[in-house]
Amino acid sequence: MDWISLFKALHVVGFVSWFAGLFYLVRLFVYYVEADGRPEAERRLLQTEYVGMQWRLYRIITHPAMVITWLAGLAMLGVDLAGMQPRAYFSTGTPGWMHLKLALLLGLTGYHFYCKRIIRGLEAGRRSMSAWQFRLFNEVPTLLLAGISFTAVYGKVGTLNYAYLALGLALFGALVYSGARAYKRRREAKP
Repeated sequence: MDWISLFKALHVVGFVSWFAGLFYLVRLFVYYVEADGRPEAERRLLQTEYVGMQWRLYRIITHPAMVITWLAGLAMLGVDLAGMQPRAYFSTGTPGWMHLKLALLLGLTGYHFYCKRIIRGLEAGRRSMSAWQFRLFNEVPTLLLAGISFTAVYGKVGTLNYAYLALGLALFGALVYSGARAYKRRREAKP
């Protein structure tokens, strides 16, 4: 059996589901906060429903997808890949690329668990951010996805330039922030 292909396929399914879950989860945080402007009975109903949706999304999709991503990724690290010794990922390509990828994944995992903390706060009636701040918070996984993807693709083949990666992510982050600001101005301009 081609174990490495199986683990790669599971890894892709896992991280696509994980990111989809995180993107939608934080969008639900935005909706929760925006419900504050509704009449009291409607607000309570909506916010209760949003918290329920957040927990279901987190427990049924997002968290299992994170586990699948990590397990399949770690399994790939332990399998003999095309005749190489286990852990060859750490000794081929651009030096340190796998360490950077794992550090970014740890950052994403921290973000994941912080989202769980936010759900608990919203459930208790506490919110830690405004709708605008949650919209910006929702872009963090986008930056991590770009960083992880470029690190994995270019690092493995030995052409990763860390300065270009940092510059590219900074420019991408600035572009995303500018787009978010423009969207906010457009929303505020509507009657």
